[in-house]
Amino acid sequence: MNIAFFLTPKAEVVYETPNSTMRQALERMELYKYTAIPLIDNKGKYTGTLTEGDLLWKLKNTPDLNFKNTDRVLLKEIPTRMNNKSVRINSDMKDLISLAVNQNFVPVIDDKDIFIGIIKRSDIINYCYRKLFDKNFSLIGQIKNKK
Repeated sequence: MNIAFFLTPKAEVVYETPNSTMRQALERMELYKYTAIPLIDNKGKYTGTLTEGDLLWKLKNTPDLNFKNTDRVLLKEIPTRMNNKSVRINSDMKDLISLAVNQNFVPVIDDKDIFIGIIKRSDIINYCYRKLFDKNFSLIGQIKNKK
């Protein structure tokens, strides 16, 4: 199966740039209720994933930093702990699923390493659930027909 079927395109993805401020990221993540978002540089390349934990640790470990002055901290100054690996758009399901086991989303890049969107783990699980349910349903129907 082509992984493009699962793609949420960049235009529909909430992301920030490394030059965005900590405050911008906090407000955007709160607005959309996300715990992690991709970071995309000014050339359109995926550079990493920013999590709520990254923001919290920065706040905790930076003397004199509070919510009011988070607009002075650029995201590129915040160490990130998650290293979400990306897949190429022509990757297969095996590659995608192996990454989705440990990532809430899998960034997708094109042949020029440009970020084109994400694939959410929940979309993969929902697809697998439907396939499993359909298969079981078909098996139940076949068993009943044999009787």
